[in-house]
Amino acid sequence: MDKIKLGFLGLGQRGNGLLSNVLNNFPEVEVVALCDEYEDRATSCAERALEERGIQPAVYTNHSQLLSDPNVNTVIISASWEAHVPLAIEAMRKGKVCGLEVGGGYSVEDCWSLVHTWEETKTPFMFLENCCYGKEELVATRMVRQGKLGEVVYAHGAYGHDLRCEICSGVKNRHYRLRNYLARNCDNYPTHNLGPIAKLLNINRGNRMLKLTSMASKARGLRAYVQGKEEYAFLQDKQFAQADVVCTNILCADGTLISLKLDTSLPRAYSREFTVSGTKGLFSVPDHVVLTDEMTFNHDLEMAEYSGNDKAVYEENMPAIWKSITKEQIEAGHGGMDTLTLQAFFGAALSGEEMPIDVYDAASWMVITCLTEASIANGGMPIDIPDFTGGKWILREPKDVAELI
Repeated sequence: MDKIKLGFLGLGQRGNGLLSNVLNNFPEVEVVALCDEYEDRATSCAERALEERGIQPAVYTNHSQLLSDPNVNTVIISASWEAHVPLAIEAMRKGKVCGLEVGGGYSVEDCWSLVHTWEETKTPFMFLENCCYGKEELVATRMVRQGKLGEVVYAHGAYGHDLRCEICSGVKNRHYRLRNYLARNCDNYPTHNLGPIAKLLNINRGNRMLKLTSMASKARGLRAYVQGKEEYAFLQDKQFAQADVVCTNILCADGTLISLKLDTSLPRAYSREFTVSGTKGLFSVPDHVVLTDEMTFNHDLEMAEYSGNDKAVYEENMPAIWKSITKEQIEAGHGGMDTLTLQAFFGAALSGEEMPIDVYDAASWMVITCLTEASIANGGMPIDIPDFTGGKWILREPKDVAELI
């Protein structure tokens, strides 16, 4: 591909942010088409593209029209969760290089359809999981690759984010989270925490996830939040299906245990709780601590005694992509993770190289949502995780999202 001619499918909060990043940080990318089911969103974004870059993209309210536009060769899908898989499948069948935003899957069959479509078409596809490019996650992965943490035994991650206002304002903001929280009970957003862990553990590339078990708390946070607030009067008699906290354990083929937590409807500060425990060390973002057998430390001291020692370790093990990132790129979204993700996507699209987060990653991470839904509904029953690679995971070479060694 000589030049990226980009179309956006979905221009809500997430699509809007990604568009701004492209307009400000990727002058080589030509934004040629914008689509949203709400015309005012697409029109507003088109006006901004004209003002900021002097380009006039086509505006659509029907996704099939954008995907049939011969001037579009690449798309970013940032629509509602429910639309992700159908749009990605149609995009790949139309031969459009596909960048798919994150979200959980709605059925195992959907995830298989995504994989089968890519295997049939071989249309370049990348799952745009920005947390795979997180500074802490890449520092830990680099330390694992260098053997500094020994053999990894356990990893933990969370999506801990107080989303009560965003969820309950779903109708006003034309956002899809509300309908999901009213209707489903699952880990509905597993990939921010699972993605970096899966990459660190070489999932689908020499290792794979075998089975999971999931349990959910009661659902009280959102019901309590809307009481007495006039703007949420229409929700005050609603019963939310989504639990306040969902905890999931995943067993891997190599014996590693992964634990995940969804915590989005109670008061809390944001945290992905990223933690890696190995035979030679501990990497704990929540505690701001890195401990290894190479260091001299007292095993009997409280973690608080070492809190803050991670800063020096980060500097020593910082991957090159984080050393070269600019202030503008950091401010463009999620502390720089968005820019690094887009750089990887556009770079692979132009070069024809293998995408760093592929369709097998997308399917195996997204499927966690519907599998946790089934496990919770059956009292925490263990559920097998499909092997979307069809056995190829045994022979596939590991691939990090960036050069780490």
